[in-house]
Amino acid sequence: MLKIINSLKGDKVIWAFVALLALFSFMPVFSASSNLAYMRHGSGNAITYFVKHLAHIFIGFFIIYQVHKIPYHYFRGISRILLPVVWLLLSYTLFFGIEQGSATRWIKVPFIGISFQTSALAFIVLMIFVARYLSKTKSESEPFKKSLVNLWLPIGITIMLILPNNFSTAALIFAMVLMLTFIGNYPLKYLGIIVGSGLLLFVLFVLTAKVFEQANPNHVPGIFKRVTTWENRIANFSNKDADSDDKYQIEYAKTAIATGGIYGLGPGKSVQKNFLPQSSSDFIYAIIVEEYGLIGGISVLCLYLLLLFRFVIAAHKANSTFGKLMVIGLGFPIVFQALINMAVAVQLLPVTGQTLPLISSGGSSVWMTCIAIGIILSVTKKEEEIAEELQEKQKREDALQRLIDKQLKEEEADESEEDYSIKDNPMNVVLNK
Repeated sequence: MLKIINSLKGDKVIWAFVALLALFSFMPVFSASSNLAYMRHGSGNAITYFVKHLAHIFIGFFIIYQVHKIPYHYFRGISRILLPVVWLLLSYTLFFGIEQGSATRWIKVPFIGISFQTSALAFIVLMIFVARYLSKTKSESEPFKKSLVNLWLPIGITIMLILPNNFSTAALIFAMVLMLTFIGNYPLKYLGIIVGSGLLLFVLFVLTAKVFEQANPNHVPGIFKRVTTWENRIANFSNKDADSDDKYQIEYAKTAIATGGIYGLGPGKSVQKNFLPQSSSDFIYAIIVEEYGLIGGISVLCLYLLLLFRFVIAAHKANSTFGKLMVIGLGFPIVFQALINMAVAVQLLPVTGQTLPLISSGGSSVWMTCIAIGIILSVTKKEEEIAEELQEKQKREDALQRLIDKQLKEEEADESEEDYSIKDNPMNVVLNK
């Protein structure tokens, strides 16, 4: 075990926080999955779901280990290559994806049989692409019109392909891109234009959807079907007396949180997991609070906030602008997604479908988070390598200095012995007389 731990490179604190979140996830996932096991198999035995989650976490850490060994500057070129591939995957998902819960967000990987959420991969690739652009233009700023083509057009295409079936992810991506460009010193006046244009395009999209719905309510194009769902969620969130599936889930989530109290009911003793359809994914935070109480809920929140603080330190230590922006662009969304999940559970936000990173059950969501963490660790690994090189260089310089000092001392000693032998030579005394 020690050999494996010693082979891990990069920020050890980030490794530790990620491991703590992953280890903690097993108990709530095992407990919350009993509802799924009961509904699908009739037995209530959640061992299958526990083993499945264990496999997902194990593969996830294998992904982190393999990705963190790749020099992070390689991702600069990889993002340009993968972005068109991501567009093709998103387009396929939009029109031919697997429908779950009235949304087509997944595609099935051939020969493997697992579902894959393409928007998660698009998120990572796009953030690296933006970090690459900002680091490139830091020394040579581009005119606004040129940046529209080189930066905002690829961002717009990606978001437009995600938006029809996953509004929450599209909004999160847009917000994180704005944050990253702001930190990357993109002109603030241009960001205002981008925000205004984005809101205008979104309003036009919604109005177009309403026109199609009124013209032919029974045959609304697929890309507009989710607009009604967004409206209903916002209406249900603002109307406390509304009766809907989302309201149903929120009420049971709030009941679970209230039941947990300070210390919780204990591991595996949740009652509301039997009524929450998404108890092991979207609403797992409510189950955590019910079983582990306010103490457990605050502890999980603190772990994410400490991880955010560590990302800030890692970004500060990075030796290149690209590395700094990559840590921010990939690390911050993980924590913000966790905060959104918690906010939904306590009804601070409408239902969004965002999972709790590294804790909620799911394959592709866990693996995409692990890819992002692996890239961040690759950046911190480079800092360690630079520090080790500087330390090794300093050691060589110190050794060389010690050798020079030793030679000087030996030369001084030889000169003093020579002077002493000349003075005490009897022949010199006779010659002097």
